[in-house]
Amino acid sequence: MATFTLDINNKKQQVEVAQGTSLLWVLREHLGLTGTKYGCGIAQCGACTIHIDGSPVRACTLSVENVVASQKITTIEGLSEKGDHPVQKAWIEAQAPQCGYCQSGQIMQAVALLESNPHPTREEIKTYMNGVLCRCGTYMRIVKAIELAADDKLANT
Repeated sequence: MATFTLDINNKKQQVEVAQGTSLLWVLREHLGLTGTKYGCGIAQCGACTIHIDGSPVRACTLSVENVVASQKITTIEGLSEKGDHPVQKAWIEAQAPQCGYCQSGQIMQAVALLESNPHPTREEIKTYMNGVLCRCGTYMRIVKAIELAADDKLANT
């Protein structure tokens, strides 16, 4: 067992876990941040997408010892206190989720896209979101939600 200090959602957290424990399990099992989902365990589906220093990262294959204490980790719970981040609001407006399992990963990926490219084309959206799978196939509603958020239609409501 080893002790790790992590900056998660702007709060310093200490956890004592075995080396080699994935960041996903630290978040879910040790810190109770269950918005980040386990999908495949091999970084192929994107359900476990979080941000590290603003970049989307798959938490299922990232060992906790590979995260530096100075890096800022953001989970779906850290986007906003009330679930009113512009992308979350756009998700509701576009009725993007069906089962909802992949949606936290989809939203985290979309936020990273819009932070790096505030007004992406439809093709840029599709390309950037390509690595996050939706078993229900709500891809067109996801694209619509990202377009809504990019258009700032919901930012001031």
